[in-house]
Amino acid sequence: MTAARRRMREAAIRLFAEKGSSQISMSELAQAAGVARGTAHNNLESPDAFFREIASELAEEMNDRITISSEGICDPAQRLAFAIRFYVRRAHEEPDWGRFLLRFAISEQALQAIWLGPPMRDLLEGQETGVFDFRIDQTPSAVSFIGGSVLSAIMLVLDGHRTWRDAGQDAVELALRALGMPGEVARGLAGLELPLLCEWPATRKGKGKPAAASPQG
Repeated sequence: MTAARRRMREAAIRLFAEKGSSQISMSELAQAAGVARGTAHNNLESPDAFFREIASELAEEMNDRITISSEGICDPAQRLAFAIRFYVRRAHEEPDWGRFLLRFAISEQALQAIWLGPPMRDLLEGQETGVFDFRIDQTPSAVSFIGGSVLSAIMLVLDGHRTWRDAGQDAVELALRALGMPGEVARGLAGLELPLLCEWPATRKGKGKPAAASPQG
């Protein structure tokens, strides 16, 4: 990704989160990114197309980063606990990213894929192995519940009502208890030290093993 396209992506995430997916002009995007209008036209088909690209890429990126960061963890409940907190911590570190999720994670089909990656995998494995207690036909509702918990925690953080640590841990504890885990076990998993969130492999292009990109929580 070129430097100009990276700046446009960052600016677009902020503008889309503030104004919606169909309210941004190419000129406005170029100005916010600090690039010439011609550069924007040369790099982008249209703001609408760029929005769809960002939404799809954001879901793929976060799913991949969570999967890599959770390698070696066998317990689906612990993986799910980390995944929830990864989202909340990243929203704290990248508020525009968090606001983009809040605005579009439910309504935008491409972005809904964030709930169909690691969270879905961990829920299904936990249900199959008896770690979680819910009927298999309740899986869509369980996924929606987890997604809603993540977004609610992010909203609390971005609105300044809770720290990302407190909001993330509360979301994990309450979600795991709702999935049938004992309160003490859920609380213990919620309080584990959060590992680093690895970089997305697609951004490294031959740099070797993905490296950690976020500070520890």
